Parts: sequence; C-alpha cells; structure tokens
Amino acid sequence: MKRTLGTMTLVVVAGLVTPVAAASEPAVAWQACPASVGPVDARQECATVRVPLDYRQPGGERIPVAVSRIRTARPELRRGVLLLVPGGPGNAGLARPTTHGLRLPREVLDRYDLVGFDPRGVGHSAPVSCGLEPRDLEPTAFLPWPGPGGDTSAATGRAERIARACARNGGAVLRSISTRNEARDVDRIRRALGESRLSVWGTSYGTYVGAVYATMFPRRTDRVVLDSNGDPDPRRVARGWLANFAAGAEDRFPDFAAWAAARDASYGLGSTPAAVRATYLRLAGELDRDPRPDVTGATLRAVVFNSLYADASFPQAAAFLRAALTGGPVPPIPAPPADQFQNLVSAQVATACNDVAWPGAEHDYAGDVARDRAAHPLTDGMPANVQPCAFWPRRPTERPTLVTADGPGDILLVQNRRDPATPLTGALRMREALGDRARMVVVESGGHGAYVANGNACGDRVVTDFLTGATRPGRDVTCP
Repeated sequence: MKRTLGTMTLVVVAGLVTPVAAASEPAVAWQACPASVGPVDARQECATVRVPLDYRQPGGERIPVAVSRIRTARPELRRGVLLLVPGGPGNAGLARPTTHGLRLPREVLDRYDLVGFDPRGVGHSAPVSCGLEPRDLEPTAFLPWPGPGGDTSAATGRAERIARACARNGGAVLRSISTRNEARDVDRIRRALGESRLSVWGTSYGTYVGAVYATMFPRRTDRVVLDSNGDPDPRRVARGWLANFAAGAEDRFPDFAAWAAARDASYGLGSTPAAVRATYLRLAGELDRDPRPDVTGATLRAVVFNSLYADASFPQAAAFLRAALTGGPVPPIPAPPADQFQNLVSAQVATACNDVAWPGAEHDYAGDVARDRAAHPLTDGMPANVQPCAFWPRRPTERPTLVTADGPGDILLVQNRRDPATPLTGALRMREALGDRARMVVVESGGHGAYVANGNACGDRVVTDFLTGATRPGRDVTCP
C-alpha cells in the first residue's frame, strides 16, 4: 500500500534475536531515544518491549520491539494511549509520535499519550535483511513495472532472486513476520504499557493492522481510526492491494493532469488534462522503444505514480516529464540509504508472502499483465505483474484474518476519494466488512493520507470529535 520513497523514515540498527525467560511482563523502562531514530521532539522517549518470536511457544525465545511515546501535557484530561500504526508494510514508526503525532489538533494531544513502534523485523525491532543484490534495490523497481510491450521476464527474474535470497538469508524473524503477529505484538505493547484498552490511528497498511487487531482483540480497543484503507479480502490481501493500484492511478491522475495543464507555459505537457495524459502515455511508449541511458518507460511511470501520493510531489513529476520530453537531464529520484531500503523490501516481501499464498510461478502472469495494460494504460500492467511470493518457499502458517462486523462500534474510517494507493473501491470493501462496527468519512480530495493531511476542516473535525468526545457519526459522512 504506502510506497512513497522520498518520505520514508526508516532506521536500521543491529538488533538480533535475544532469548529471555517467559516471565511476567516487566515495566517499560523509558529513556532518551537513540540518535539513530533521527531528529525527534525533546519530549519523545523510547523503550523496548520483548515479544515471543513464535506465539505458539509464548515461553520461548523473544525479540525486541522498539516503542516510543510523547506523553500528554494535560494528564488531567488524559483519555489513554493513541497508538500510531505505520504503513508499508515495512515502514518504521519509532519517530512517528514526532513526525505524525504532533500534527494532531491540540485537543487530541491533550487527551492521549502518543505511542509509536517499529514493527517486528523493521528498524530497531530485530531488523531483517534478505541480503538482496544491488540490482534488486533500484528505487524504480520497488514496484514490478513490466518491460516494453508488457514483458514480464525482468520482473520474474527479480522476483525469483528475492524469494531465494529471503529463504537463504532471512532467518527466523523474517519467517515470523505477518499481520496477525503484528497485531499480537500490538497487544503485548498494550499490556506492557499497563493499558486495558488502546486507541489506534493506522494509516495505509496500518489500517489493515488496525482492523485485524480490532478483530482479534475486540475488547481491547477504545477509538480506532483507519486512514486510507485497503481491501481486507482474506483470499488476496497484499495481492489485492497491488491490483488496486490500477484503479487508484486512474482516480488520481486527473488531479495531476489538471495541475500540469494549468502550468503549460512552465512545463509544456499540454494545455488541457486530456493533452497532459496523452503526452505522458506517448512519452512512456517512446521510451519503451528507444530508452535513454537514464530514463526508460518504466522509470518514467514509476516517478509519475509515486508523485500521485501528494500534491507537493506534482512539480517533481512535471519537471521529470519535461526533461524526458526535451532531452534534458532528469532530476534525481529520491531514495533512502541502501541498508534502510534493504530492510524495507525484506520486511514488505515477508509480510505479503507470509500472510497469504499467491499463485505460483506457473501462473499466467504475462496474460494478467496484458489484460491489465489494456484496461489501465496509466500503470502499464504493473499491478498484475509477478512478485516474489510466486516463488516463496513456505506456505503461510496461518490463514489471514476474516475482518467482520463482530465487536463494539468503535471504528471510524477516513478516506480520500481519489487515493492512488488505497483507492475508494478497496476502502468501501473494508467498510462493508466492518459493518455496523464502523462509520466512514469520505473526503473530496486526492492523495494518500486523509486525516490532518489535506486541510479539509470537515473531515478533520469528524475524526477529532471521534477521538476526543467519543462521538461517532450516526451515518457515513461525505466532506466537500
């Protein structure tokens, strides 16, 4: 689901499996956050919660899960803990109380301790690495873009190499990564904090974690906000999220096209949205047939798709398109350091492949790509292309969670109408699965991330009232 390379906060430090006795949960020992977390608010502190490596053996080996918090400055108003669940899968969350939490309205900050964490296998929480080759860590290969004419051979080779490297180098922690285990880890964090219930703000893939947690531990939730939602279909999970990128791009690209058309004098991409779309598709096709040393059709598509996550990225995409169109030097593509990207890709692949079985290598992925290219030319068949899960050596050890309406009515979904990564079609499936447990706020906006992200006062007010006043709308809401 969230895959914007330029805005990821990922930290990799040494952290290996550590065996400890299965004693009762110790008190959390808060201390200053290490410098490797990055610049954080002076009030943020960090700690470690140890969780079972294998929940089938709760008294066995444990691994560290790094947690952080910023306590409310108004303890007399405190409602509890608001856990900030990162997306990805594979994104770190230890800095999140600072980077995301401090954007929240004052009335939310007054009522909650903001708590973040690095999910197992990520950042400071026993980070995993598949030892991937540099060629498999190219930012533009983060998503499986086909070659010219929908060729799947390069993506197939990369998928097989990644699967084999993860099987060879990933180790026990990588094999343990799953959404259900992340939900169990969240409940261990709750217990370690001494809280009877948790409130949750999950974004992107974090919405699925939040929904699974609310399903597995329905009496341990207080307020649950699911922001930018994926389809929880247990037969597909991550495979379905990838497939939905095709619809998401079609929903969102008109925003970029209108923005660029209004600036045709600066970028020369076309004076109407239709002309901008035509320029993009024509240029991508030309680069497929005659690639430059620094730009291929797949590179161009990757840059443009990434830019759809936020309006702030539109100038970068337009400048890249103009450079490719005129033959000038293209702007650099933002990317995290190689070790951080290694960790992200390894954890993301593990989650996707351990959660649900995918069609194997014998599946007709080339046919899927051809059909998807015809239906959704903006993404050129990428959402249907082969992934490492096609070559994954181990079947999932558990079935994915079936998200249902069973449980208290304490969930609020918030969703942009034109989200490129988690489109409204998938979010409506999450809404349907949760039934009367949930209400939904649809914000008439584009991009990935809705709450305190778009300046939409209506949507922000509904979510804030839910978090602070325990009031949930009586029906679903649309905010203009």
